[in-house]
Amino acid sequence: MRIGYGRVSTRDQNPDAQEDALRDAGCDPVFVDKASGKLASRPELDKALIAAREGDELVITKLDRLGRSLKNLIELAEQLEKRGVNLVVLDQSIDTSTPAGRMFFQILGAIAEFERALIVERTQDGLAAARARGRVGGRKQALKPRQVQLAQEMYDELGDDGKRKHTVQDIADELGVARTTIYRYLEREESRS
Repeated sequence: MRIGYGRVSTRDQNPDAQEDALRDAGCDPVFVDKASGKLASRPELDKALIAAREGDELVITKLDRLGRSLKNLIELAEQLEKRGVNLVVLDQSIDTSTPAGRMFFQILGAIAEFERALIVERTQDGLAAARARGRVGGRKQALKPRQVQLAQEMYDELGDDGKRKHTVQDIADELGVARTTIYRYLEREESRS
């Protein structure tokens, strides 16, 4: 069975050209997503992947319609390969059931792996250079040591009735931070003592 999948990036784009090309290629059913952005869900792709069985072909018009990034594209291709589903890309004449199609995806995988290795190497070099200059990574502390001490004193202060004199919200407002920040610092102080 040939299963077609198309995607348009925005609601204004029209998927008809992709649908027509997929139907002309003998696809039935055809699934089309209207998804924008890297994190947008693609429910129609999920349906297409569920529908695809061993020996089937998932057909797309262009590579960029399937994966949002090279890494995502390769992961999907590997997932299809494990399940025995071939990937066919009409515009680029790619068919993973052929040796040339499989080689193309292996080359893409090697390029993606090389790219990841370069990113890791550059990140490590940048961190090492920053450490050599005396800088350390991580977020800047929200409270200075004196403010932490003040927060702890306010938290520990009891009123005449024996209850806490200041709420965590009062302390947060006084120091200009979120309540969760106060809780985090109070927990740290508690674990140190």
